[in-house]
Amino acid sequence: MPELIYLEVEENDNCDYMPMQVYEAKADPVPISRIRLFETVRPHGVYEVTGWSSDGSGSPAQAMYVPVSDSGQAEVHLVYGKDWGVRFRPADTDGDWDLDDPDQWGEPYVMLTDREDILLEGEG
Repeated sequence: MPELIYLEVEENDNCDYMPMQVYEAKADPVPISRIRLFETVRPHGVYEVTGWSSDGSGSPAQAMYVPVSDSGQAEVHLVYGKDWGVRFRPADTDGDWDLDDPDQWGEPYVMLTDREDILLEGEG
């Protein structure tokens, strides 16, 4: 039986609250650190991603990727983090993850339709 992924993100300085969501995993979750995004308000391209945790009033943690069942698409690609969501920044950015950095932003999670936008180690 596939694993269920339970996600609930508290309202925090990184992102808005997201009520409990449950997804049926189609594989085991794996760590991830980069994805390709096509945002309407940001340049299209590769971005670093980290999970965001409430530890220490907000700190980076491992982001995870898993393909999940979706009624409309059959399968989508879920990228999720910790209890405070995920955080993004342009690839190859110098410096630390920082809530005050205008080039970084947070989301509760992200779902991508194309597997090619998930950049596992050694890809892309």
